Amino acid sequence: MAERSTAAVDVADNSGDKPLTAKADKATTDGVEAENKVGTHKDTERAEPESPARAAQPPELHSGHKLAKRYRLEECVTRLEGFSSWRAVDEKLRRAVGVHLLPADHPRARPVLAAARSAALLGDPRFVQVLDAVEENDLVYVVHEWLPDATELTPLLAAGPMEPHDAYQLVSQVSQAMAAAHREGLAHLRLHPGSVLRTESGQYRIRGLAVMAALRGITSEHPQRTDTEAIGALLYAALTQRWPYESNAHGLSGLPKGVGLIAPDQVRAGVHRGLSELAMRALVNDGATASRQEQPCTTPEELAKAVAAMPRIRPPESAFATPPAYQRTNYQRGTYGQPPQHPGRATQPVPVPPPPLQSRTGRALKWSVSALLIAALGLGSWQLADTLLKDGNQSKDDQHSQSTGDGMPKGKAGKQIAIQRAKDFDPQGDGQEKPRDLPKAYDGDPNTAWSTDAYRGYSTFGNLKSGAGIILDLGKMQQVGNVKVTFLGGDTSVELRASTSSDDVLPGSLDGFKTVTKGTGTDVNLRAGKGLKARYVLVWLTNLPQTADGDYRGKISEIKVTS
Repeated sequence: MAERSTAAVDVADNSGDKPLTAKADKATTDGVEAENKVGTHKDTERAEPESPARAAQPPELHSGHKLAKRYRLEECVTRLEGFSSWRAVDEKLRRAVGVHLLPADHPRARPVLAAARSAALLGDPRFVQVLDAVEENDLVYVVHEWLPDATELTPLLAAGPMEPHDAYQLVSQVSQAMAAAHREGLAHLRLHPGSVLRTESGQYRIRGLAVMAALRGITSEHPQRTDTEAIGALLYAALTQRWPYESNAHGLSGLPKGVGLIAPDQVRAGVHRGLSELAMRALVNDGATASRQEQPCTTPEELAKAVAAMPRIRPPESAFATPPAYQRTNYQRGTYGQPPQHPGRATQPVPVPPPPLQSRTGRALKWSVSALLIAALGLGSWQLADTLLKDGNQSKDDQHSQSTGDGMPKGKAGKQIAIQRAKDFDPQGDGQEKPRDLPKAYDGDPNTAWSTDAYRGYSTFGNLKSGAGIILDLGKMQQVGNVKVTFLGGDTSVELRASTSSDDVLPGSLDGFKTVTKGTGTDVNLRAGKGLKARYVLVWLTNLPQTADGDYRGKISEIKVTS
């Protein structure tokens, strides 16, 4: 059966109420109004005339067709205005990809090629990456990543408003990513719930940077303001489950007609006040922020700074079941060995023990036992003192000979700390790194291992990201002295990072961890030194060994944490 995913960069132009007959499913459409509306600047946006685009017919391709003898088309997810979008398979690297196809004589073919090549040069992992942009055999096609485990923002918003912490992460990550894109001269111009994806690790990925607008022929005289207002609309929808304009879009109801733009905290009760004001500052809708003290945000850079200046919004507390009231046992109540008490019955008297022996024989026996105990205590005290004196002299003689190179005595080996749970950590990639094999990294069996994905070209994760690793949850804040990591396959560079968080929610970003130490080899002891207390530690791989087939891959066979 064909693989389904929300990660296809789809540019269909409908509101979601009337699905296209050629699309694969609702999750692949981007749900935009037929007027090519971006933000609120209808007067500053221009779309190319529709007639030439509609006149150019999309290529007559079918499932199974191969491009460049490499990309096999599997399923058409969009067919619109002379171009089509497909889910395909890269047979050379054996992975799913997405492909946009249009005729070389299409009026938007040149802008699409230019936009795709510019987006590919950005190389920011927060965006769905453009992998190839080619003109060949009267065809222009753009190949991009396909993220099968990512979820489109549209169904997430349909499920209800987001928690304040989730909405904060959304606006923070998207604004920072778009600020980085605009610093390189790239704009999106079609940011909406269908173009933002969330991975299983909670990271947001933006798809269609520059390419979506080029395919639809959209331009803007104020691209930074357009993208900033679009981010504000995303935050508004996340807080209220309403689209901040009168028209319905993306499966969300619009605002009542005639009331204008009202603040999110006036639409729904319980909305975070700071996020509500931030959404209004980003929307900049004809004086909507006039009553606010803060200035409007007109660029993603300004919005990202405003988000960073906000007080930190903590994640919601985990809901744990209240344990039952502690019940004392019969033994603790002092009734062990007695029949249970029943309401309404007379309490049976406790039998009085017989008095101790008072006879002459009894007294003699008592004195004999006392004398034996005194003798035994004296002998034991003498032996204990003699042993302590010998040990003290021995420790003084061997004080220097038993010290290790790092100043730690050999006899003082740290106590092993149990790893309560682990999580693969790939914040700069697709959000996951072989999660099923995680238990093999600390199961006590050196013959099993957790491994990274395979990377080509460079030992530094193919120059796609700075690293990947495993977060270890030690259950509570405690002293960490050493983390020993055993690798397979060759020397591997690794860093030990620690988080100051003690929450039950695992840290979600690399910034939440501070580097403690680093090392390289196959058996690496990462000594934390004195004073490191942490619940979450991160084993972060930065340089991988090369495998027999020429790829680069890291393998951890065992991790041991000691105090």
